[in-house]
Amino acid sequence: QVQLVESGGGSVQAGGSLRLSCAVSGYTYSDYCMGWFRQAPGKEREGVAALDSTGNSYYAQSVRGRHTISLDNAKNTLYLQLISLKPEETAMYYCAADRGLACRKIGWYGGTWRHYFDYWGQGIQVTVSS
Repeated sequence: QVQLVESGGGSVQAGGSLRLSCAVSGYTYSDYCMGWFRQAPGKEREGVAALDSTGNSYYAQSVRGRHTISLDNAKNTLYLQLISLKPEETAMYYCAADRGLACRKIGWYGGTWRHYFDYWGQGIQVTVSS
């Protein structure tokens, strides 16, 4: 059974930084796509960044160049480094996992990233104050 557990959220002022972690267990496929999503109140869950088993990374245009996704295979932990945070980035942040095809679909189609993932964490709150 795949389990994803996020940590590292909290409250920061605008311009601040946070590093989110997602501990992954029970995922046995060597071909994978891991992603970070966020959902603000009253809005749809949107993709932030994704990373596949071949090392390809994908970013939403709004965060490209600011936030960085990475994976520590030895620790089975996915990270999202958030820098220069903005108040509009206040949201619940979720990590997600699926087979590598999920990332290939992101690359081919873009579209609604969340439709490509089956495994989800419970989410963690990030609040950015102005």
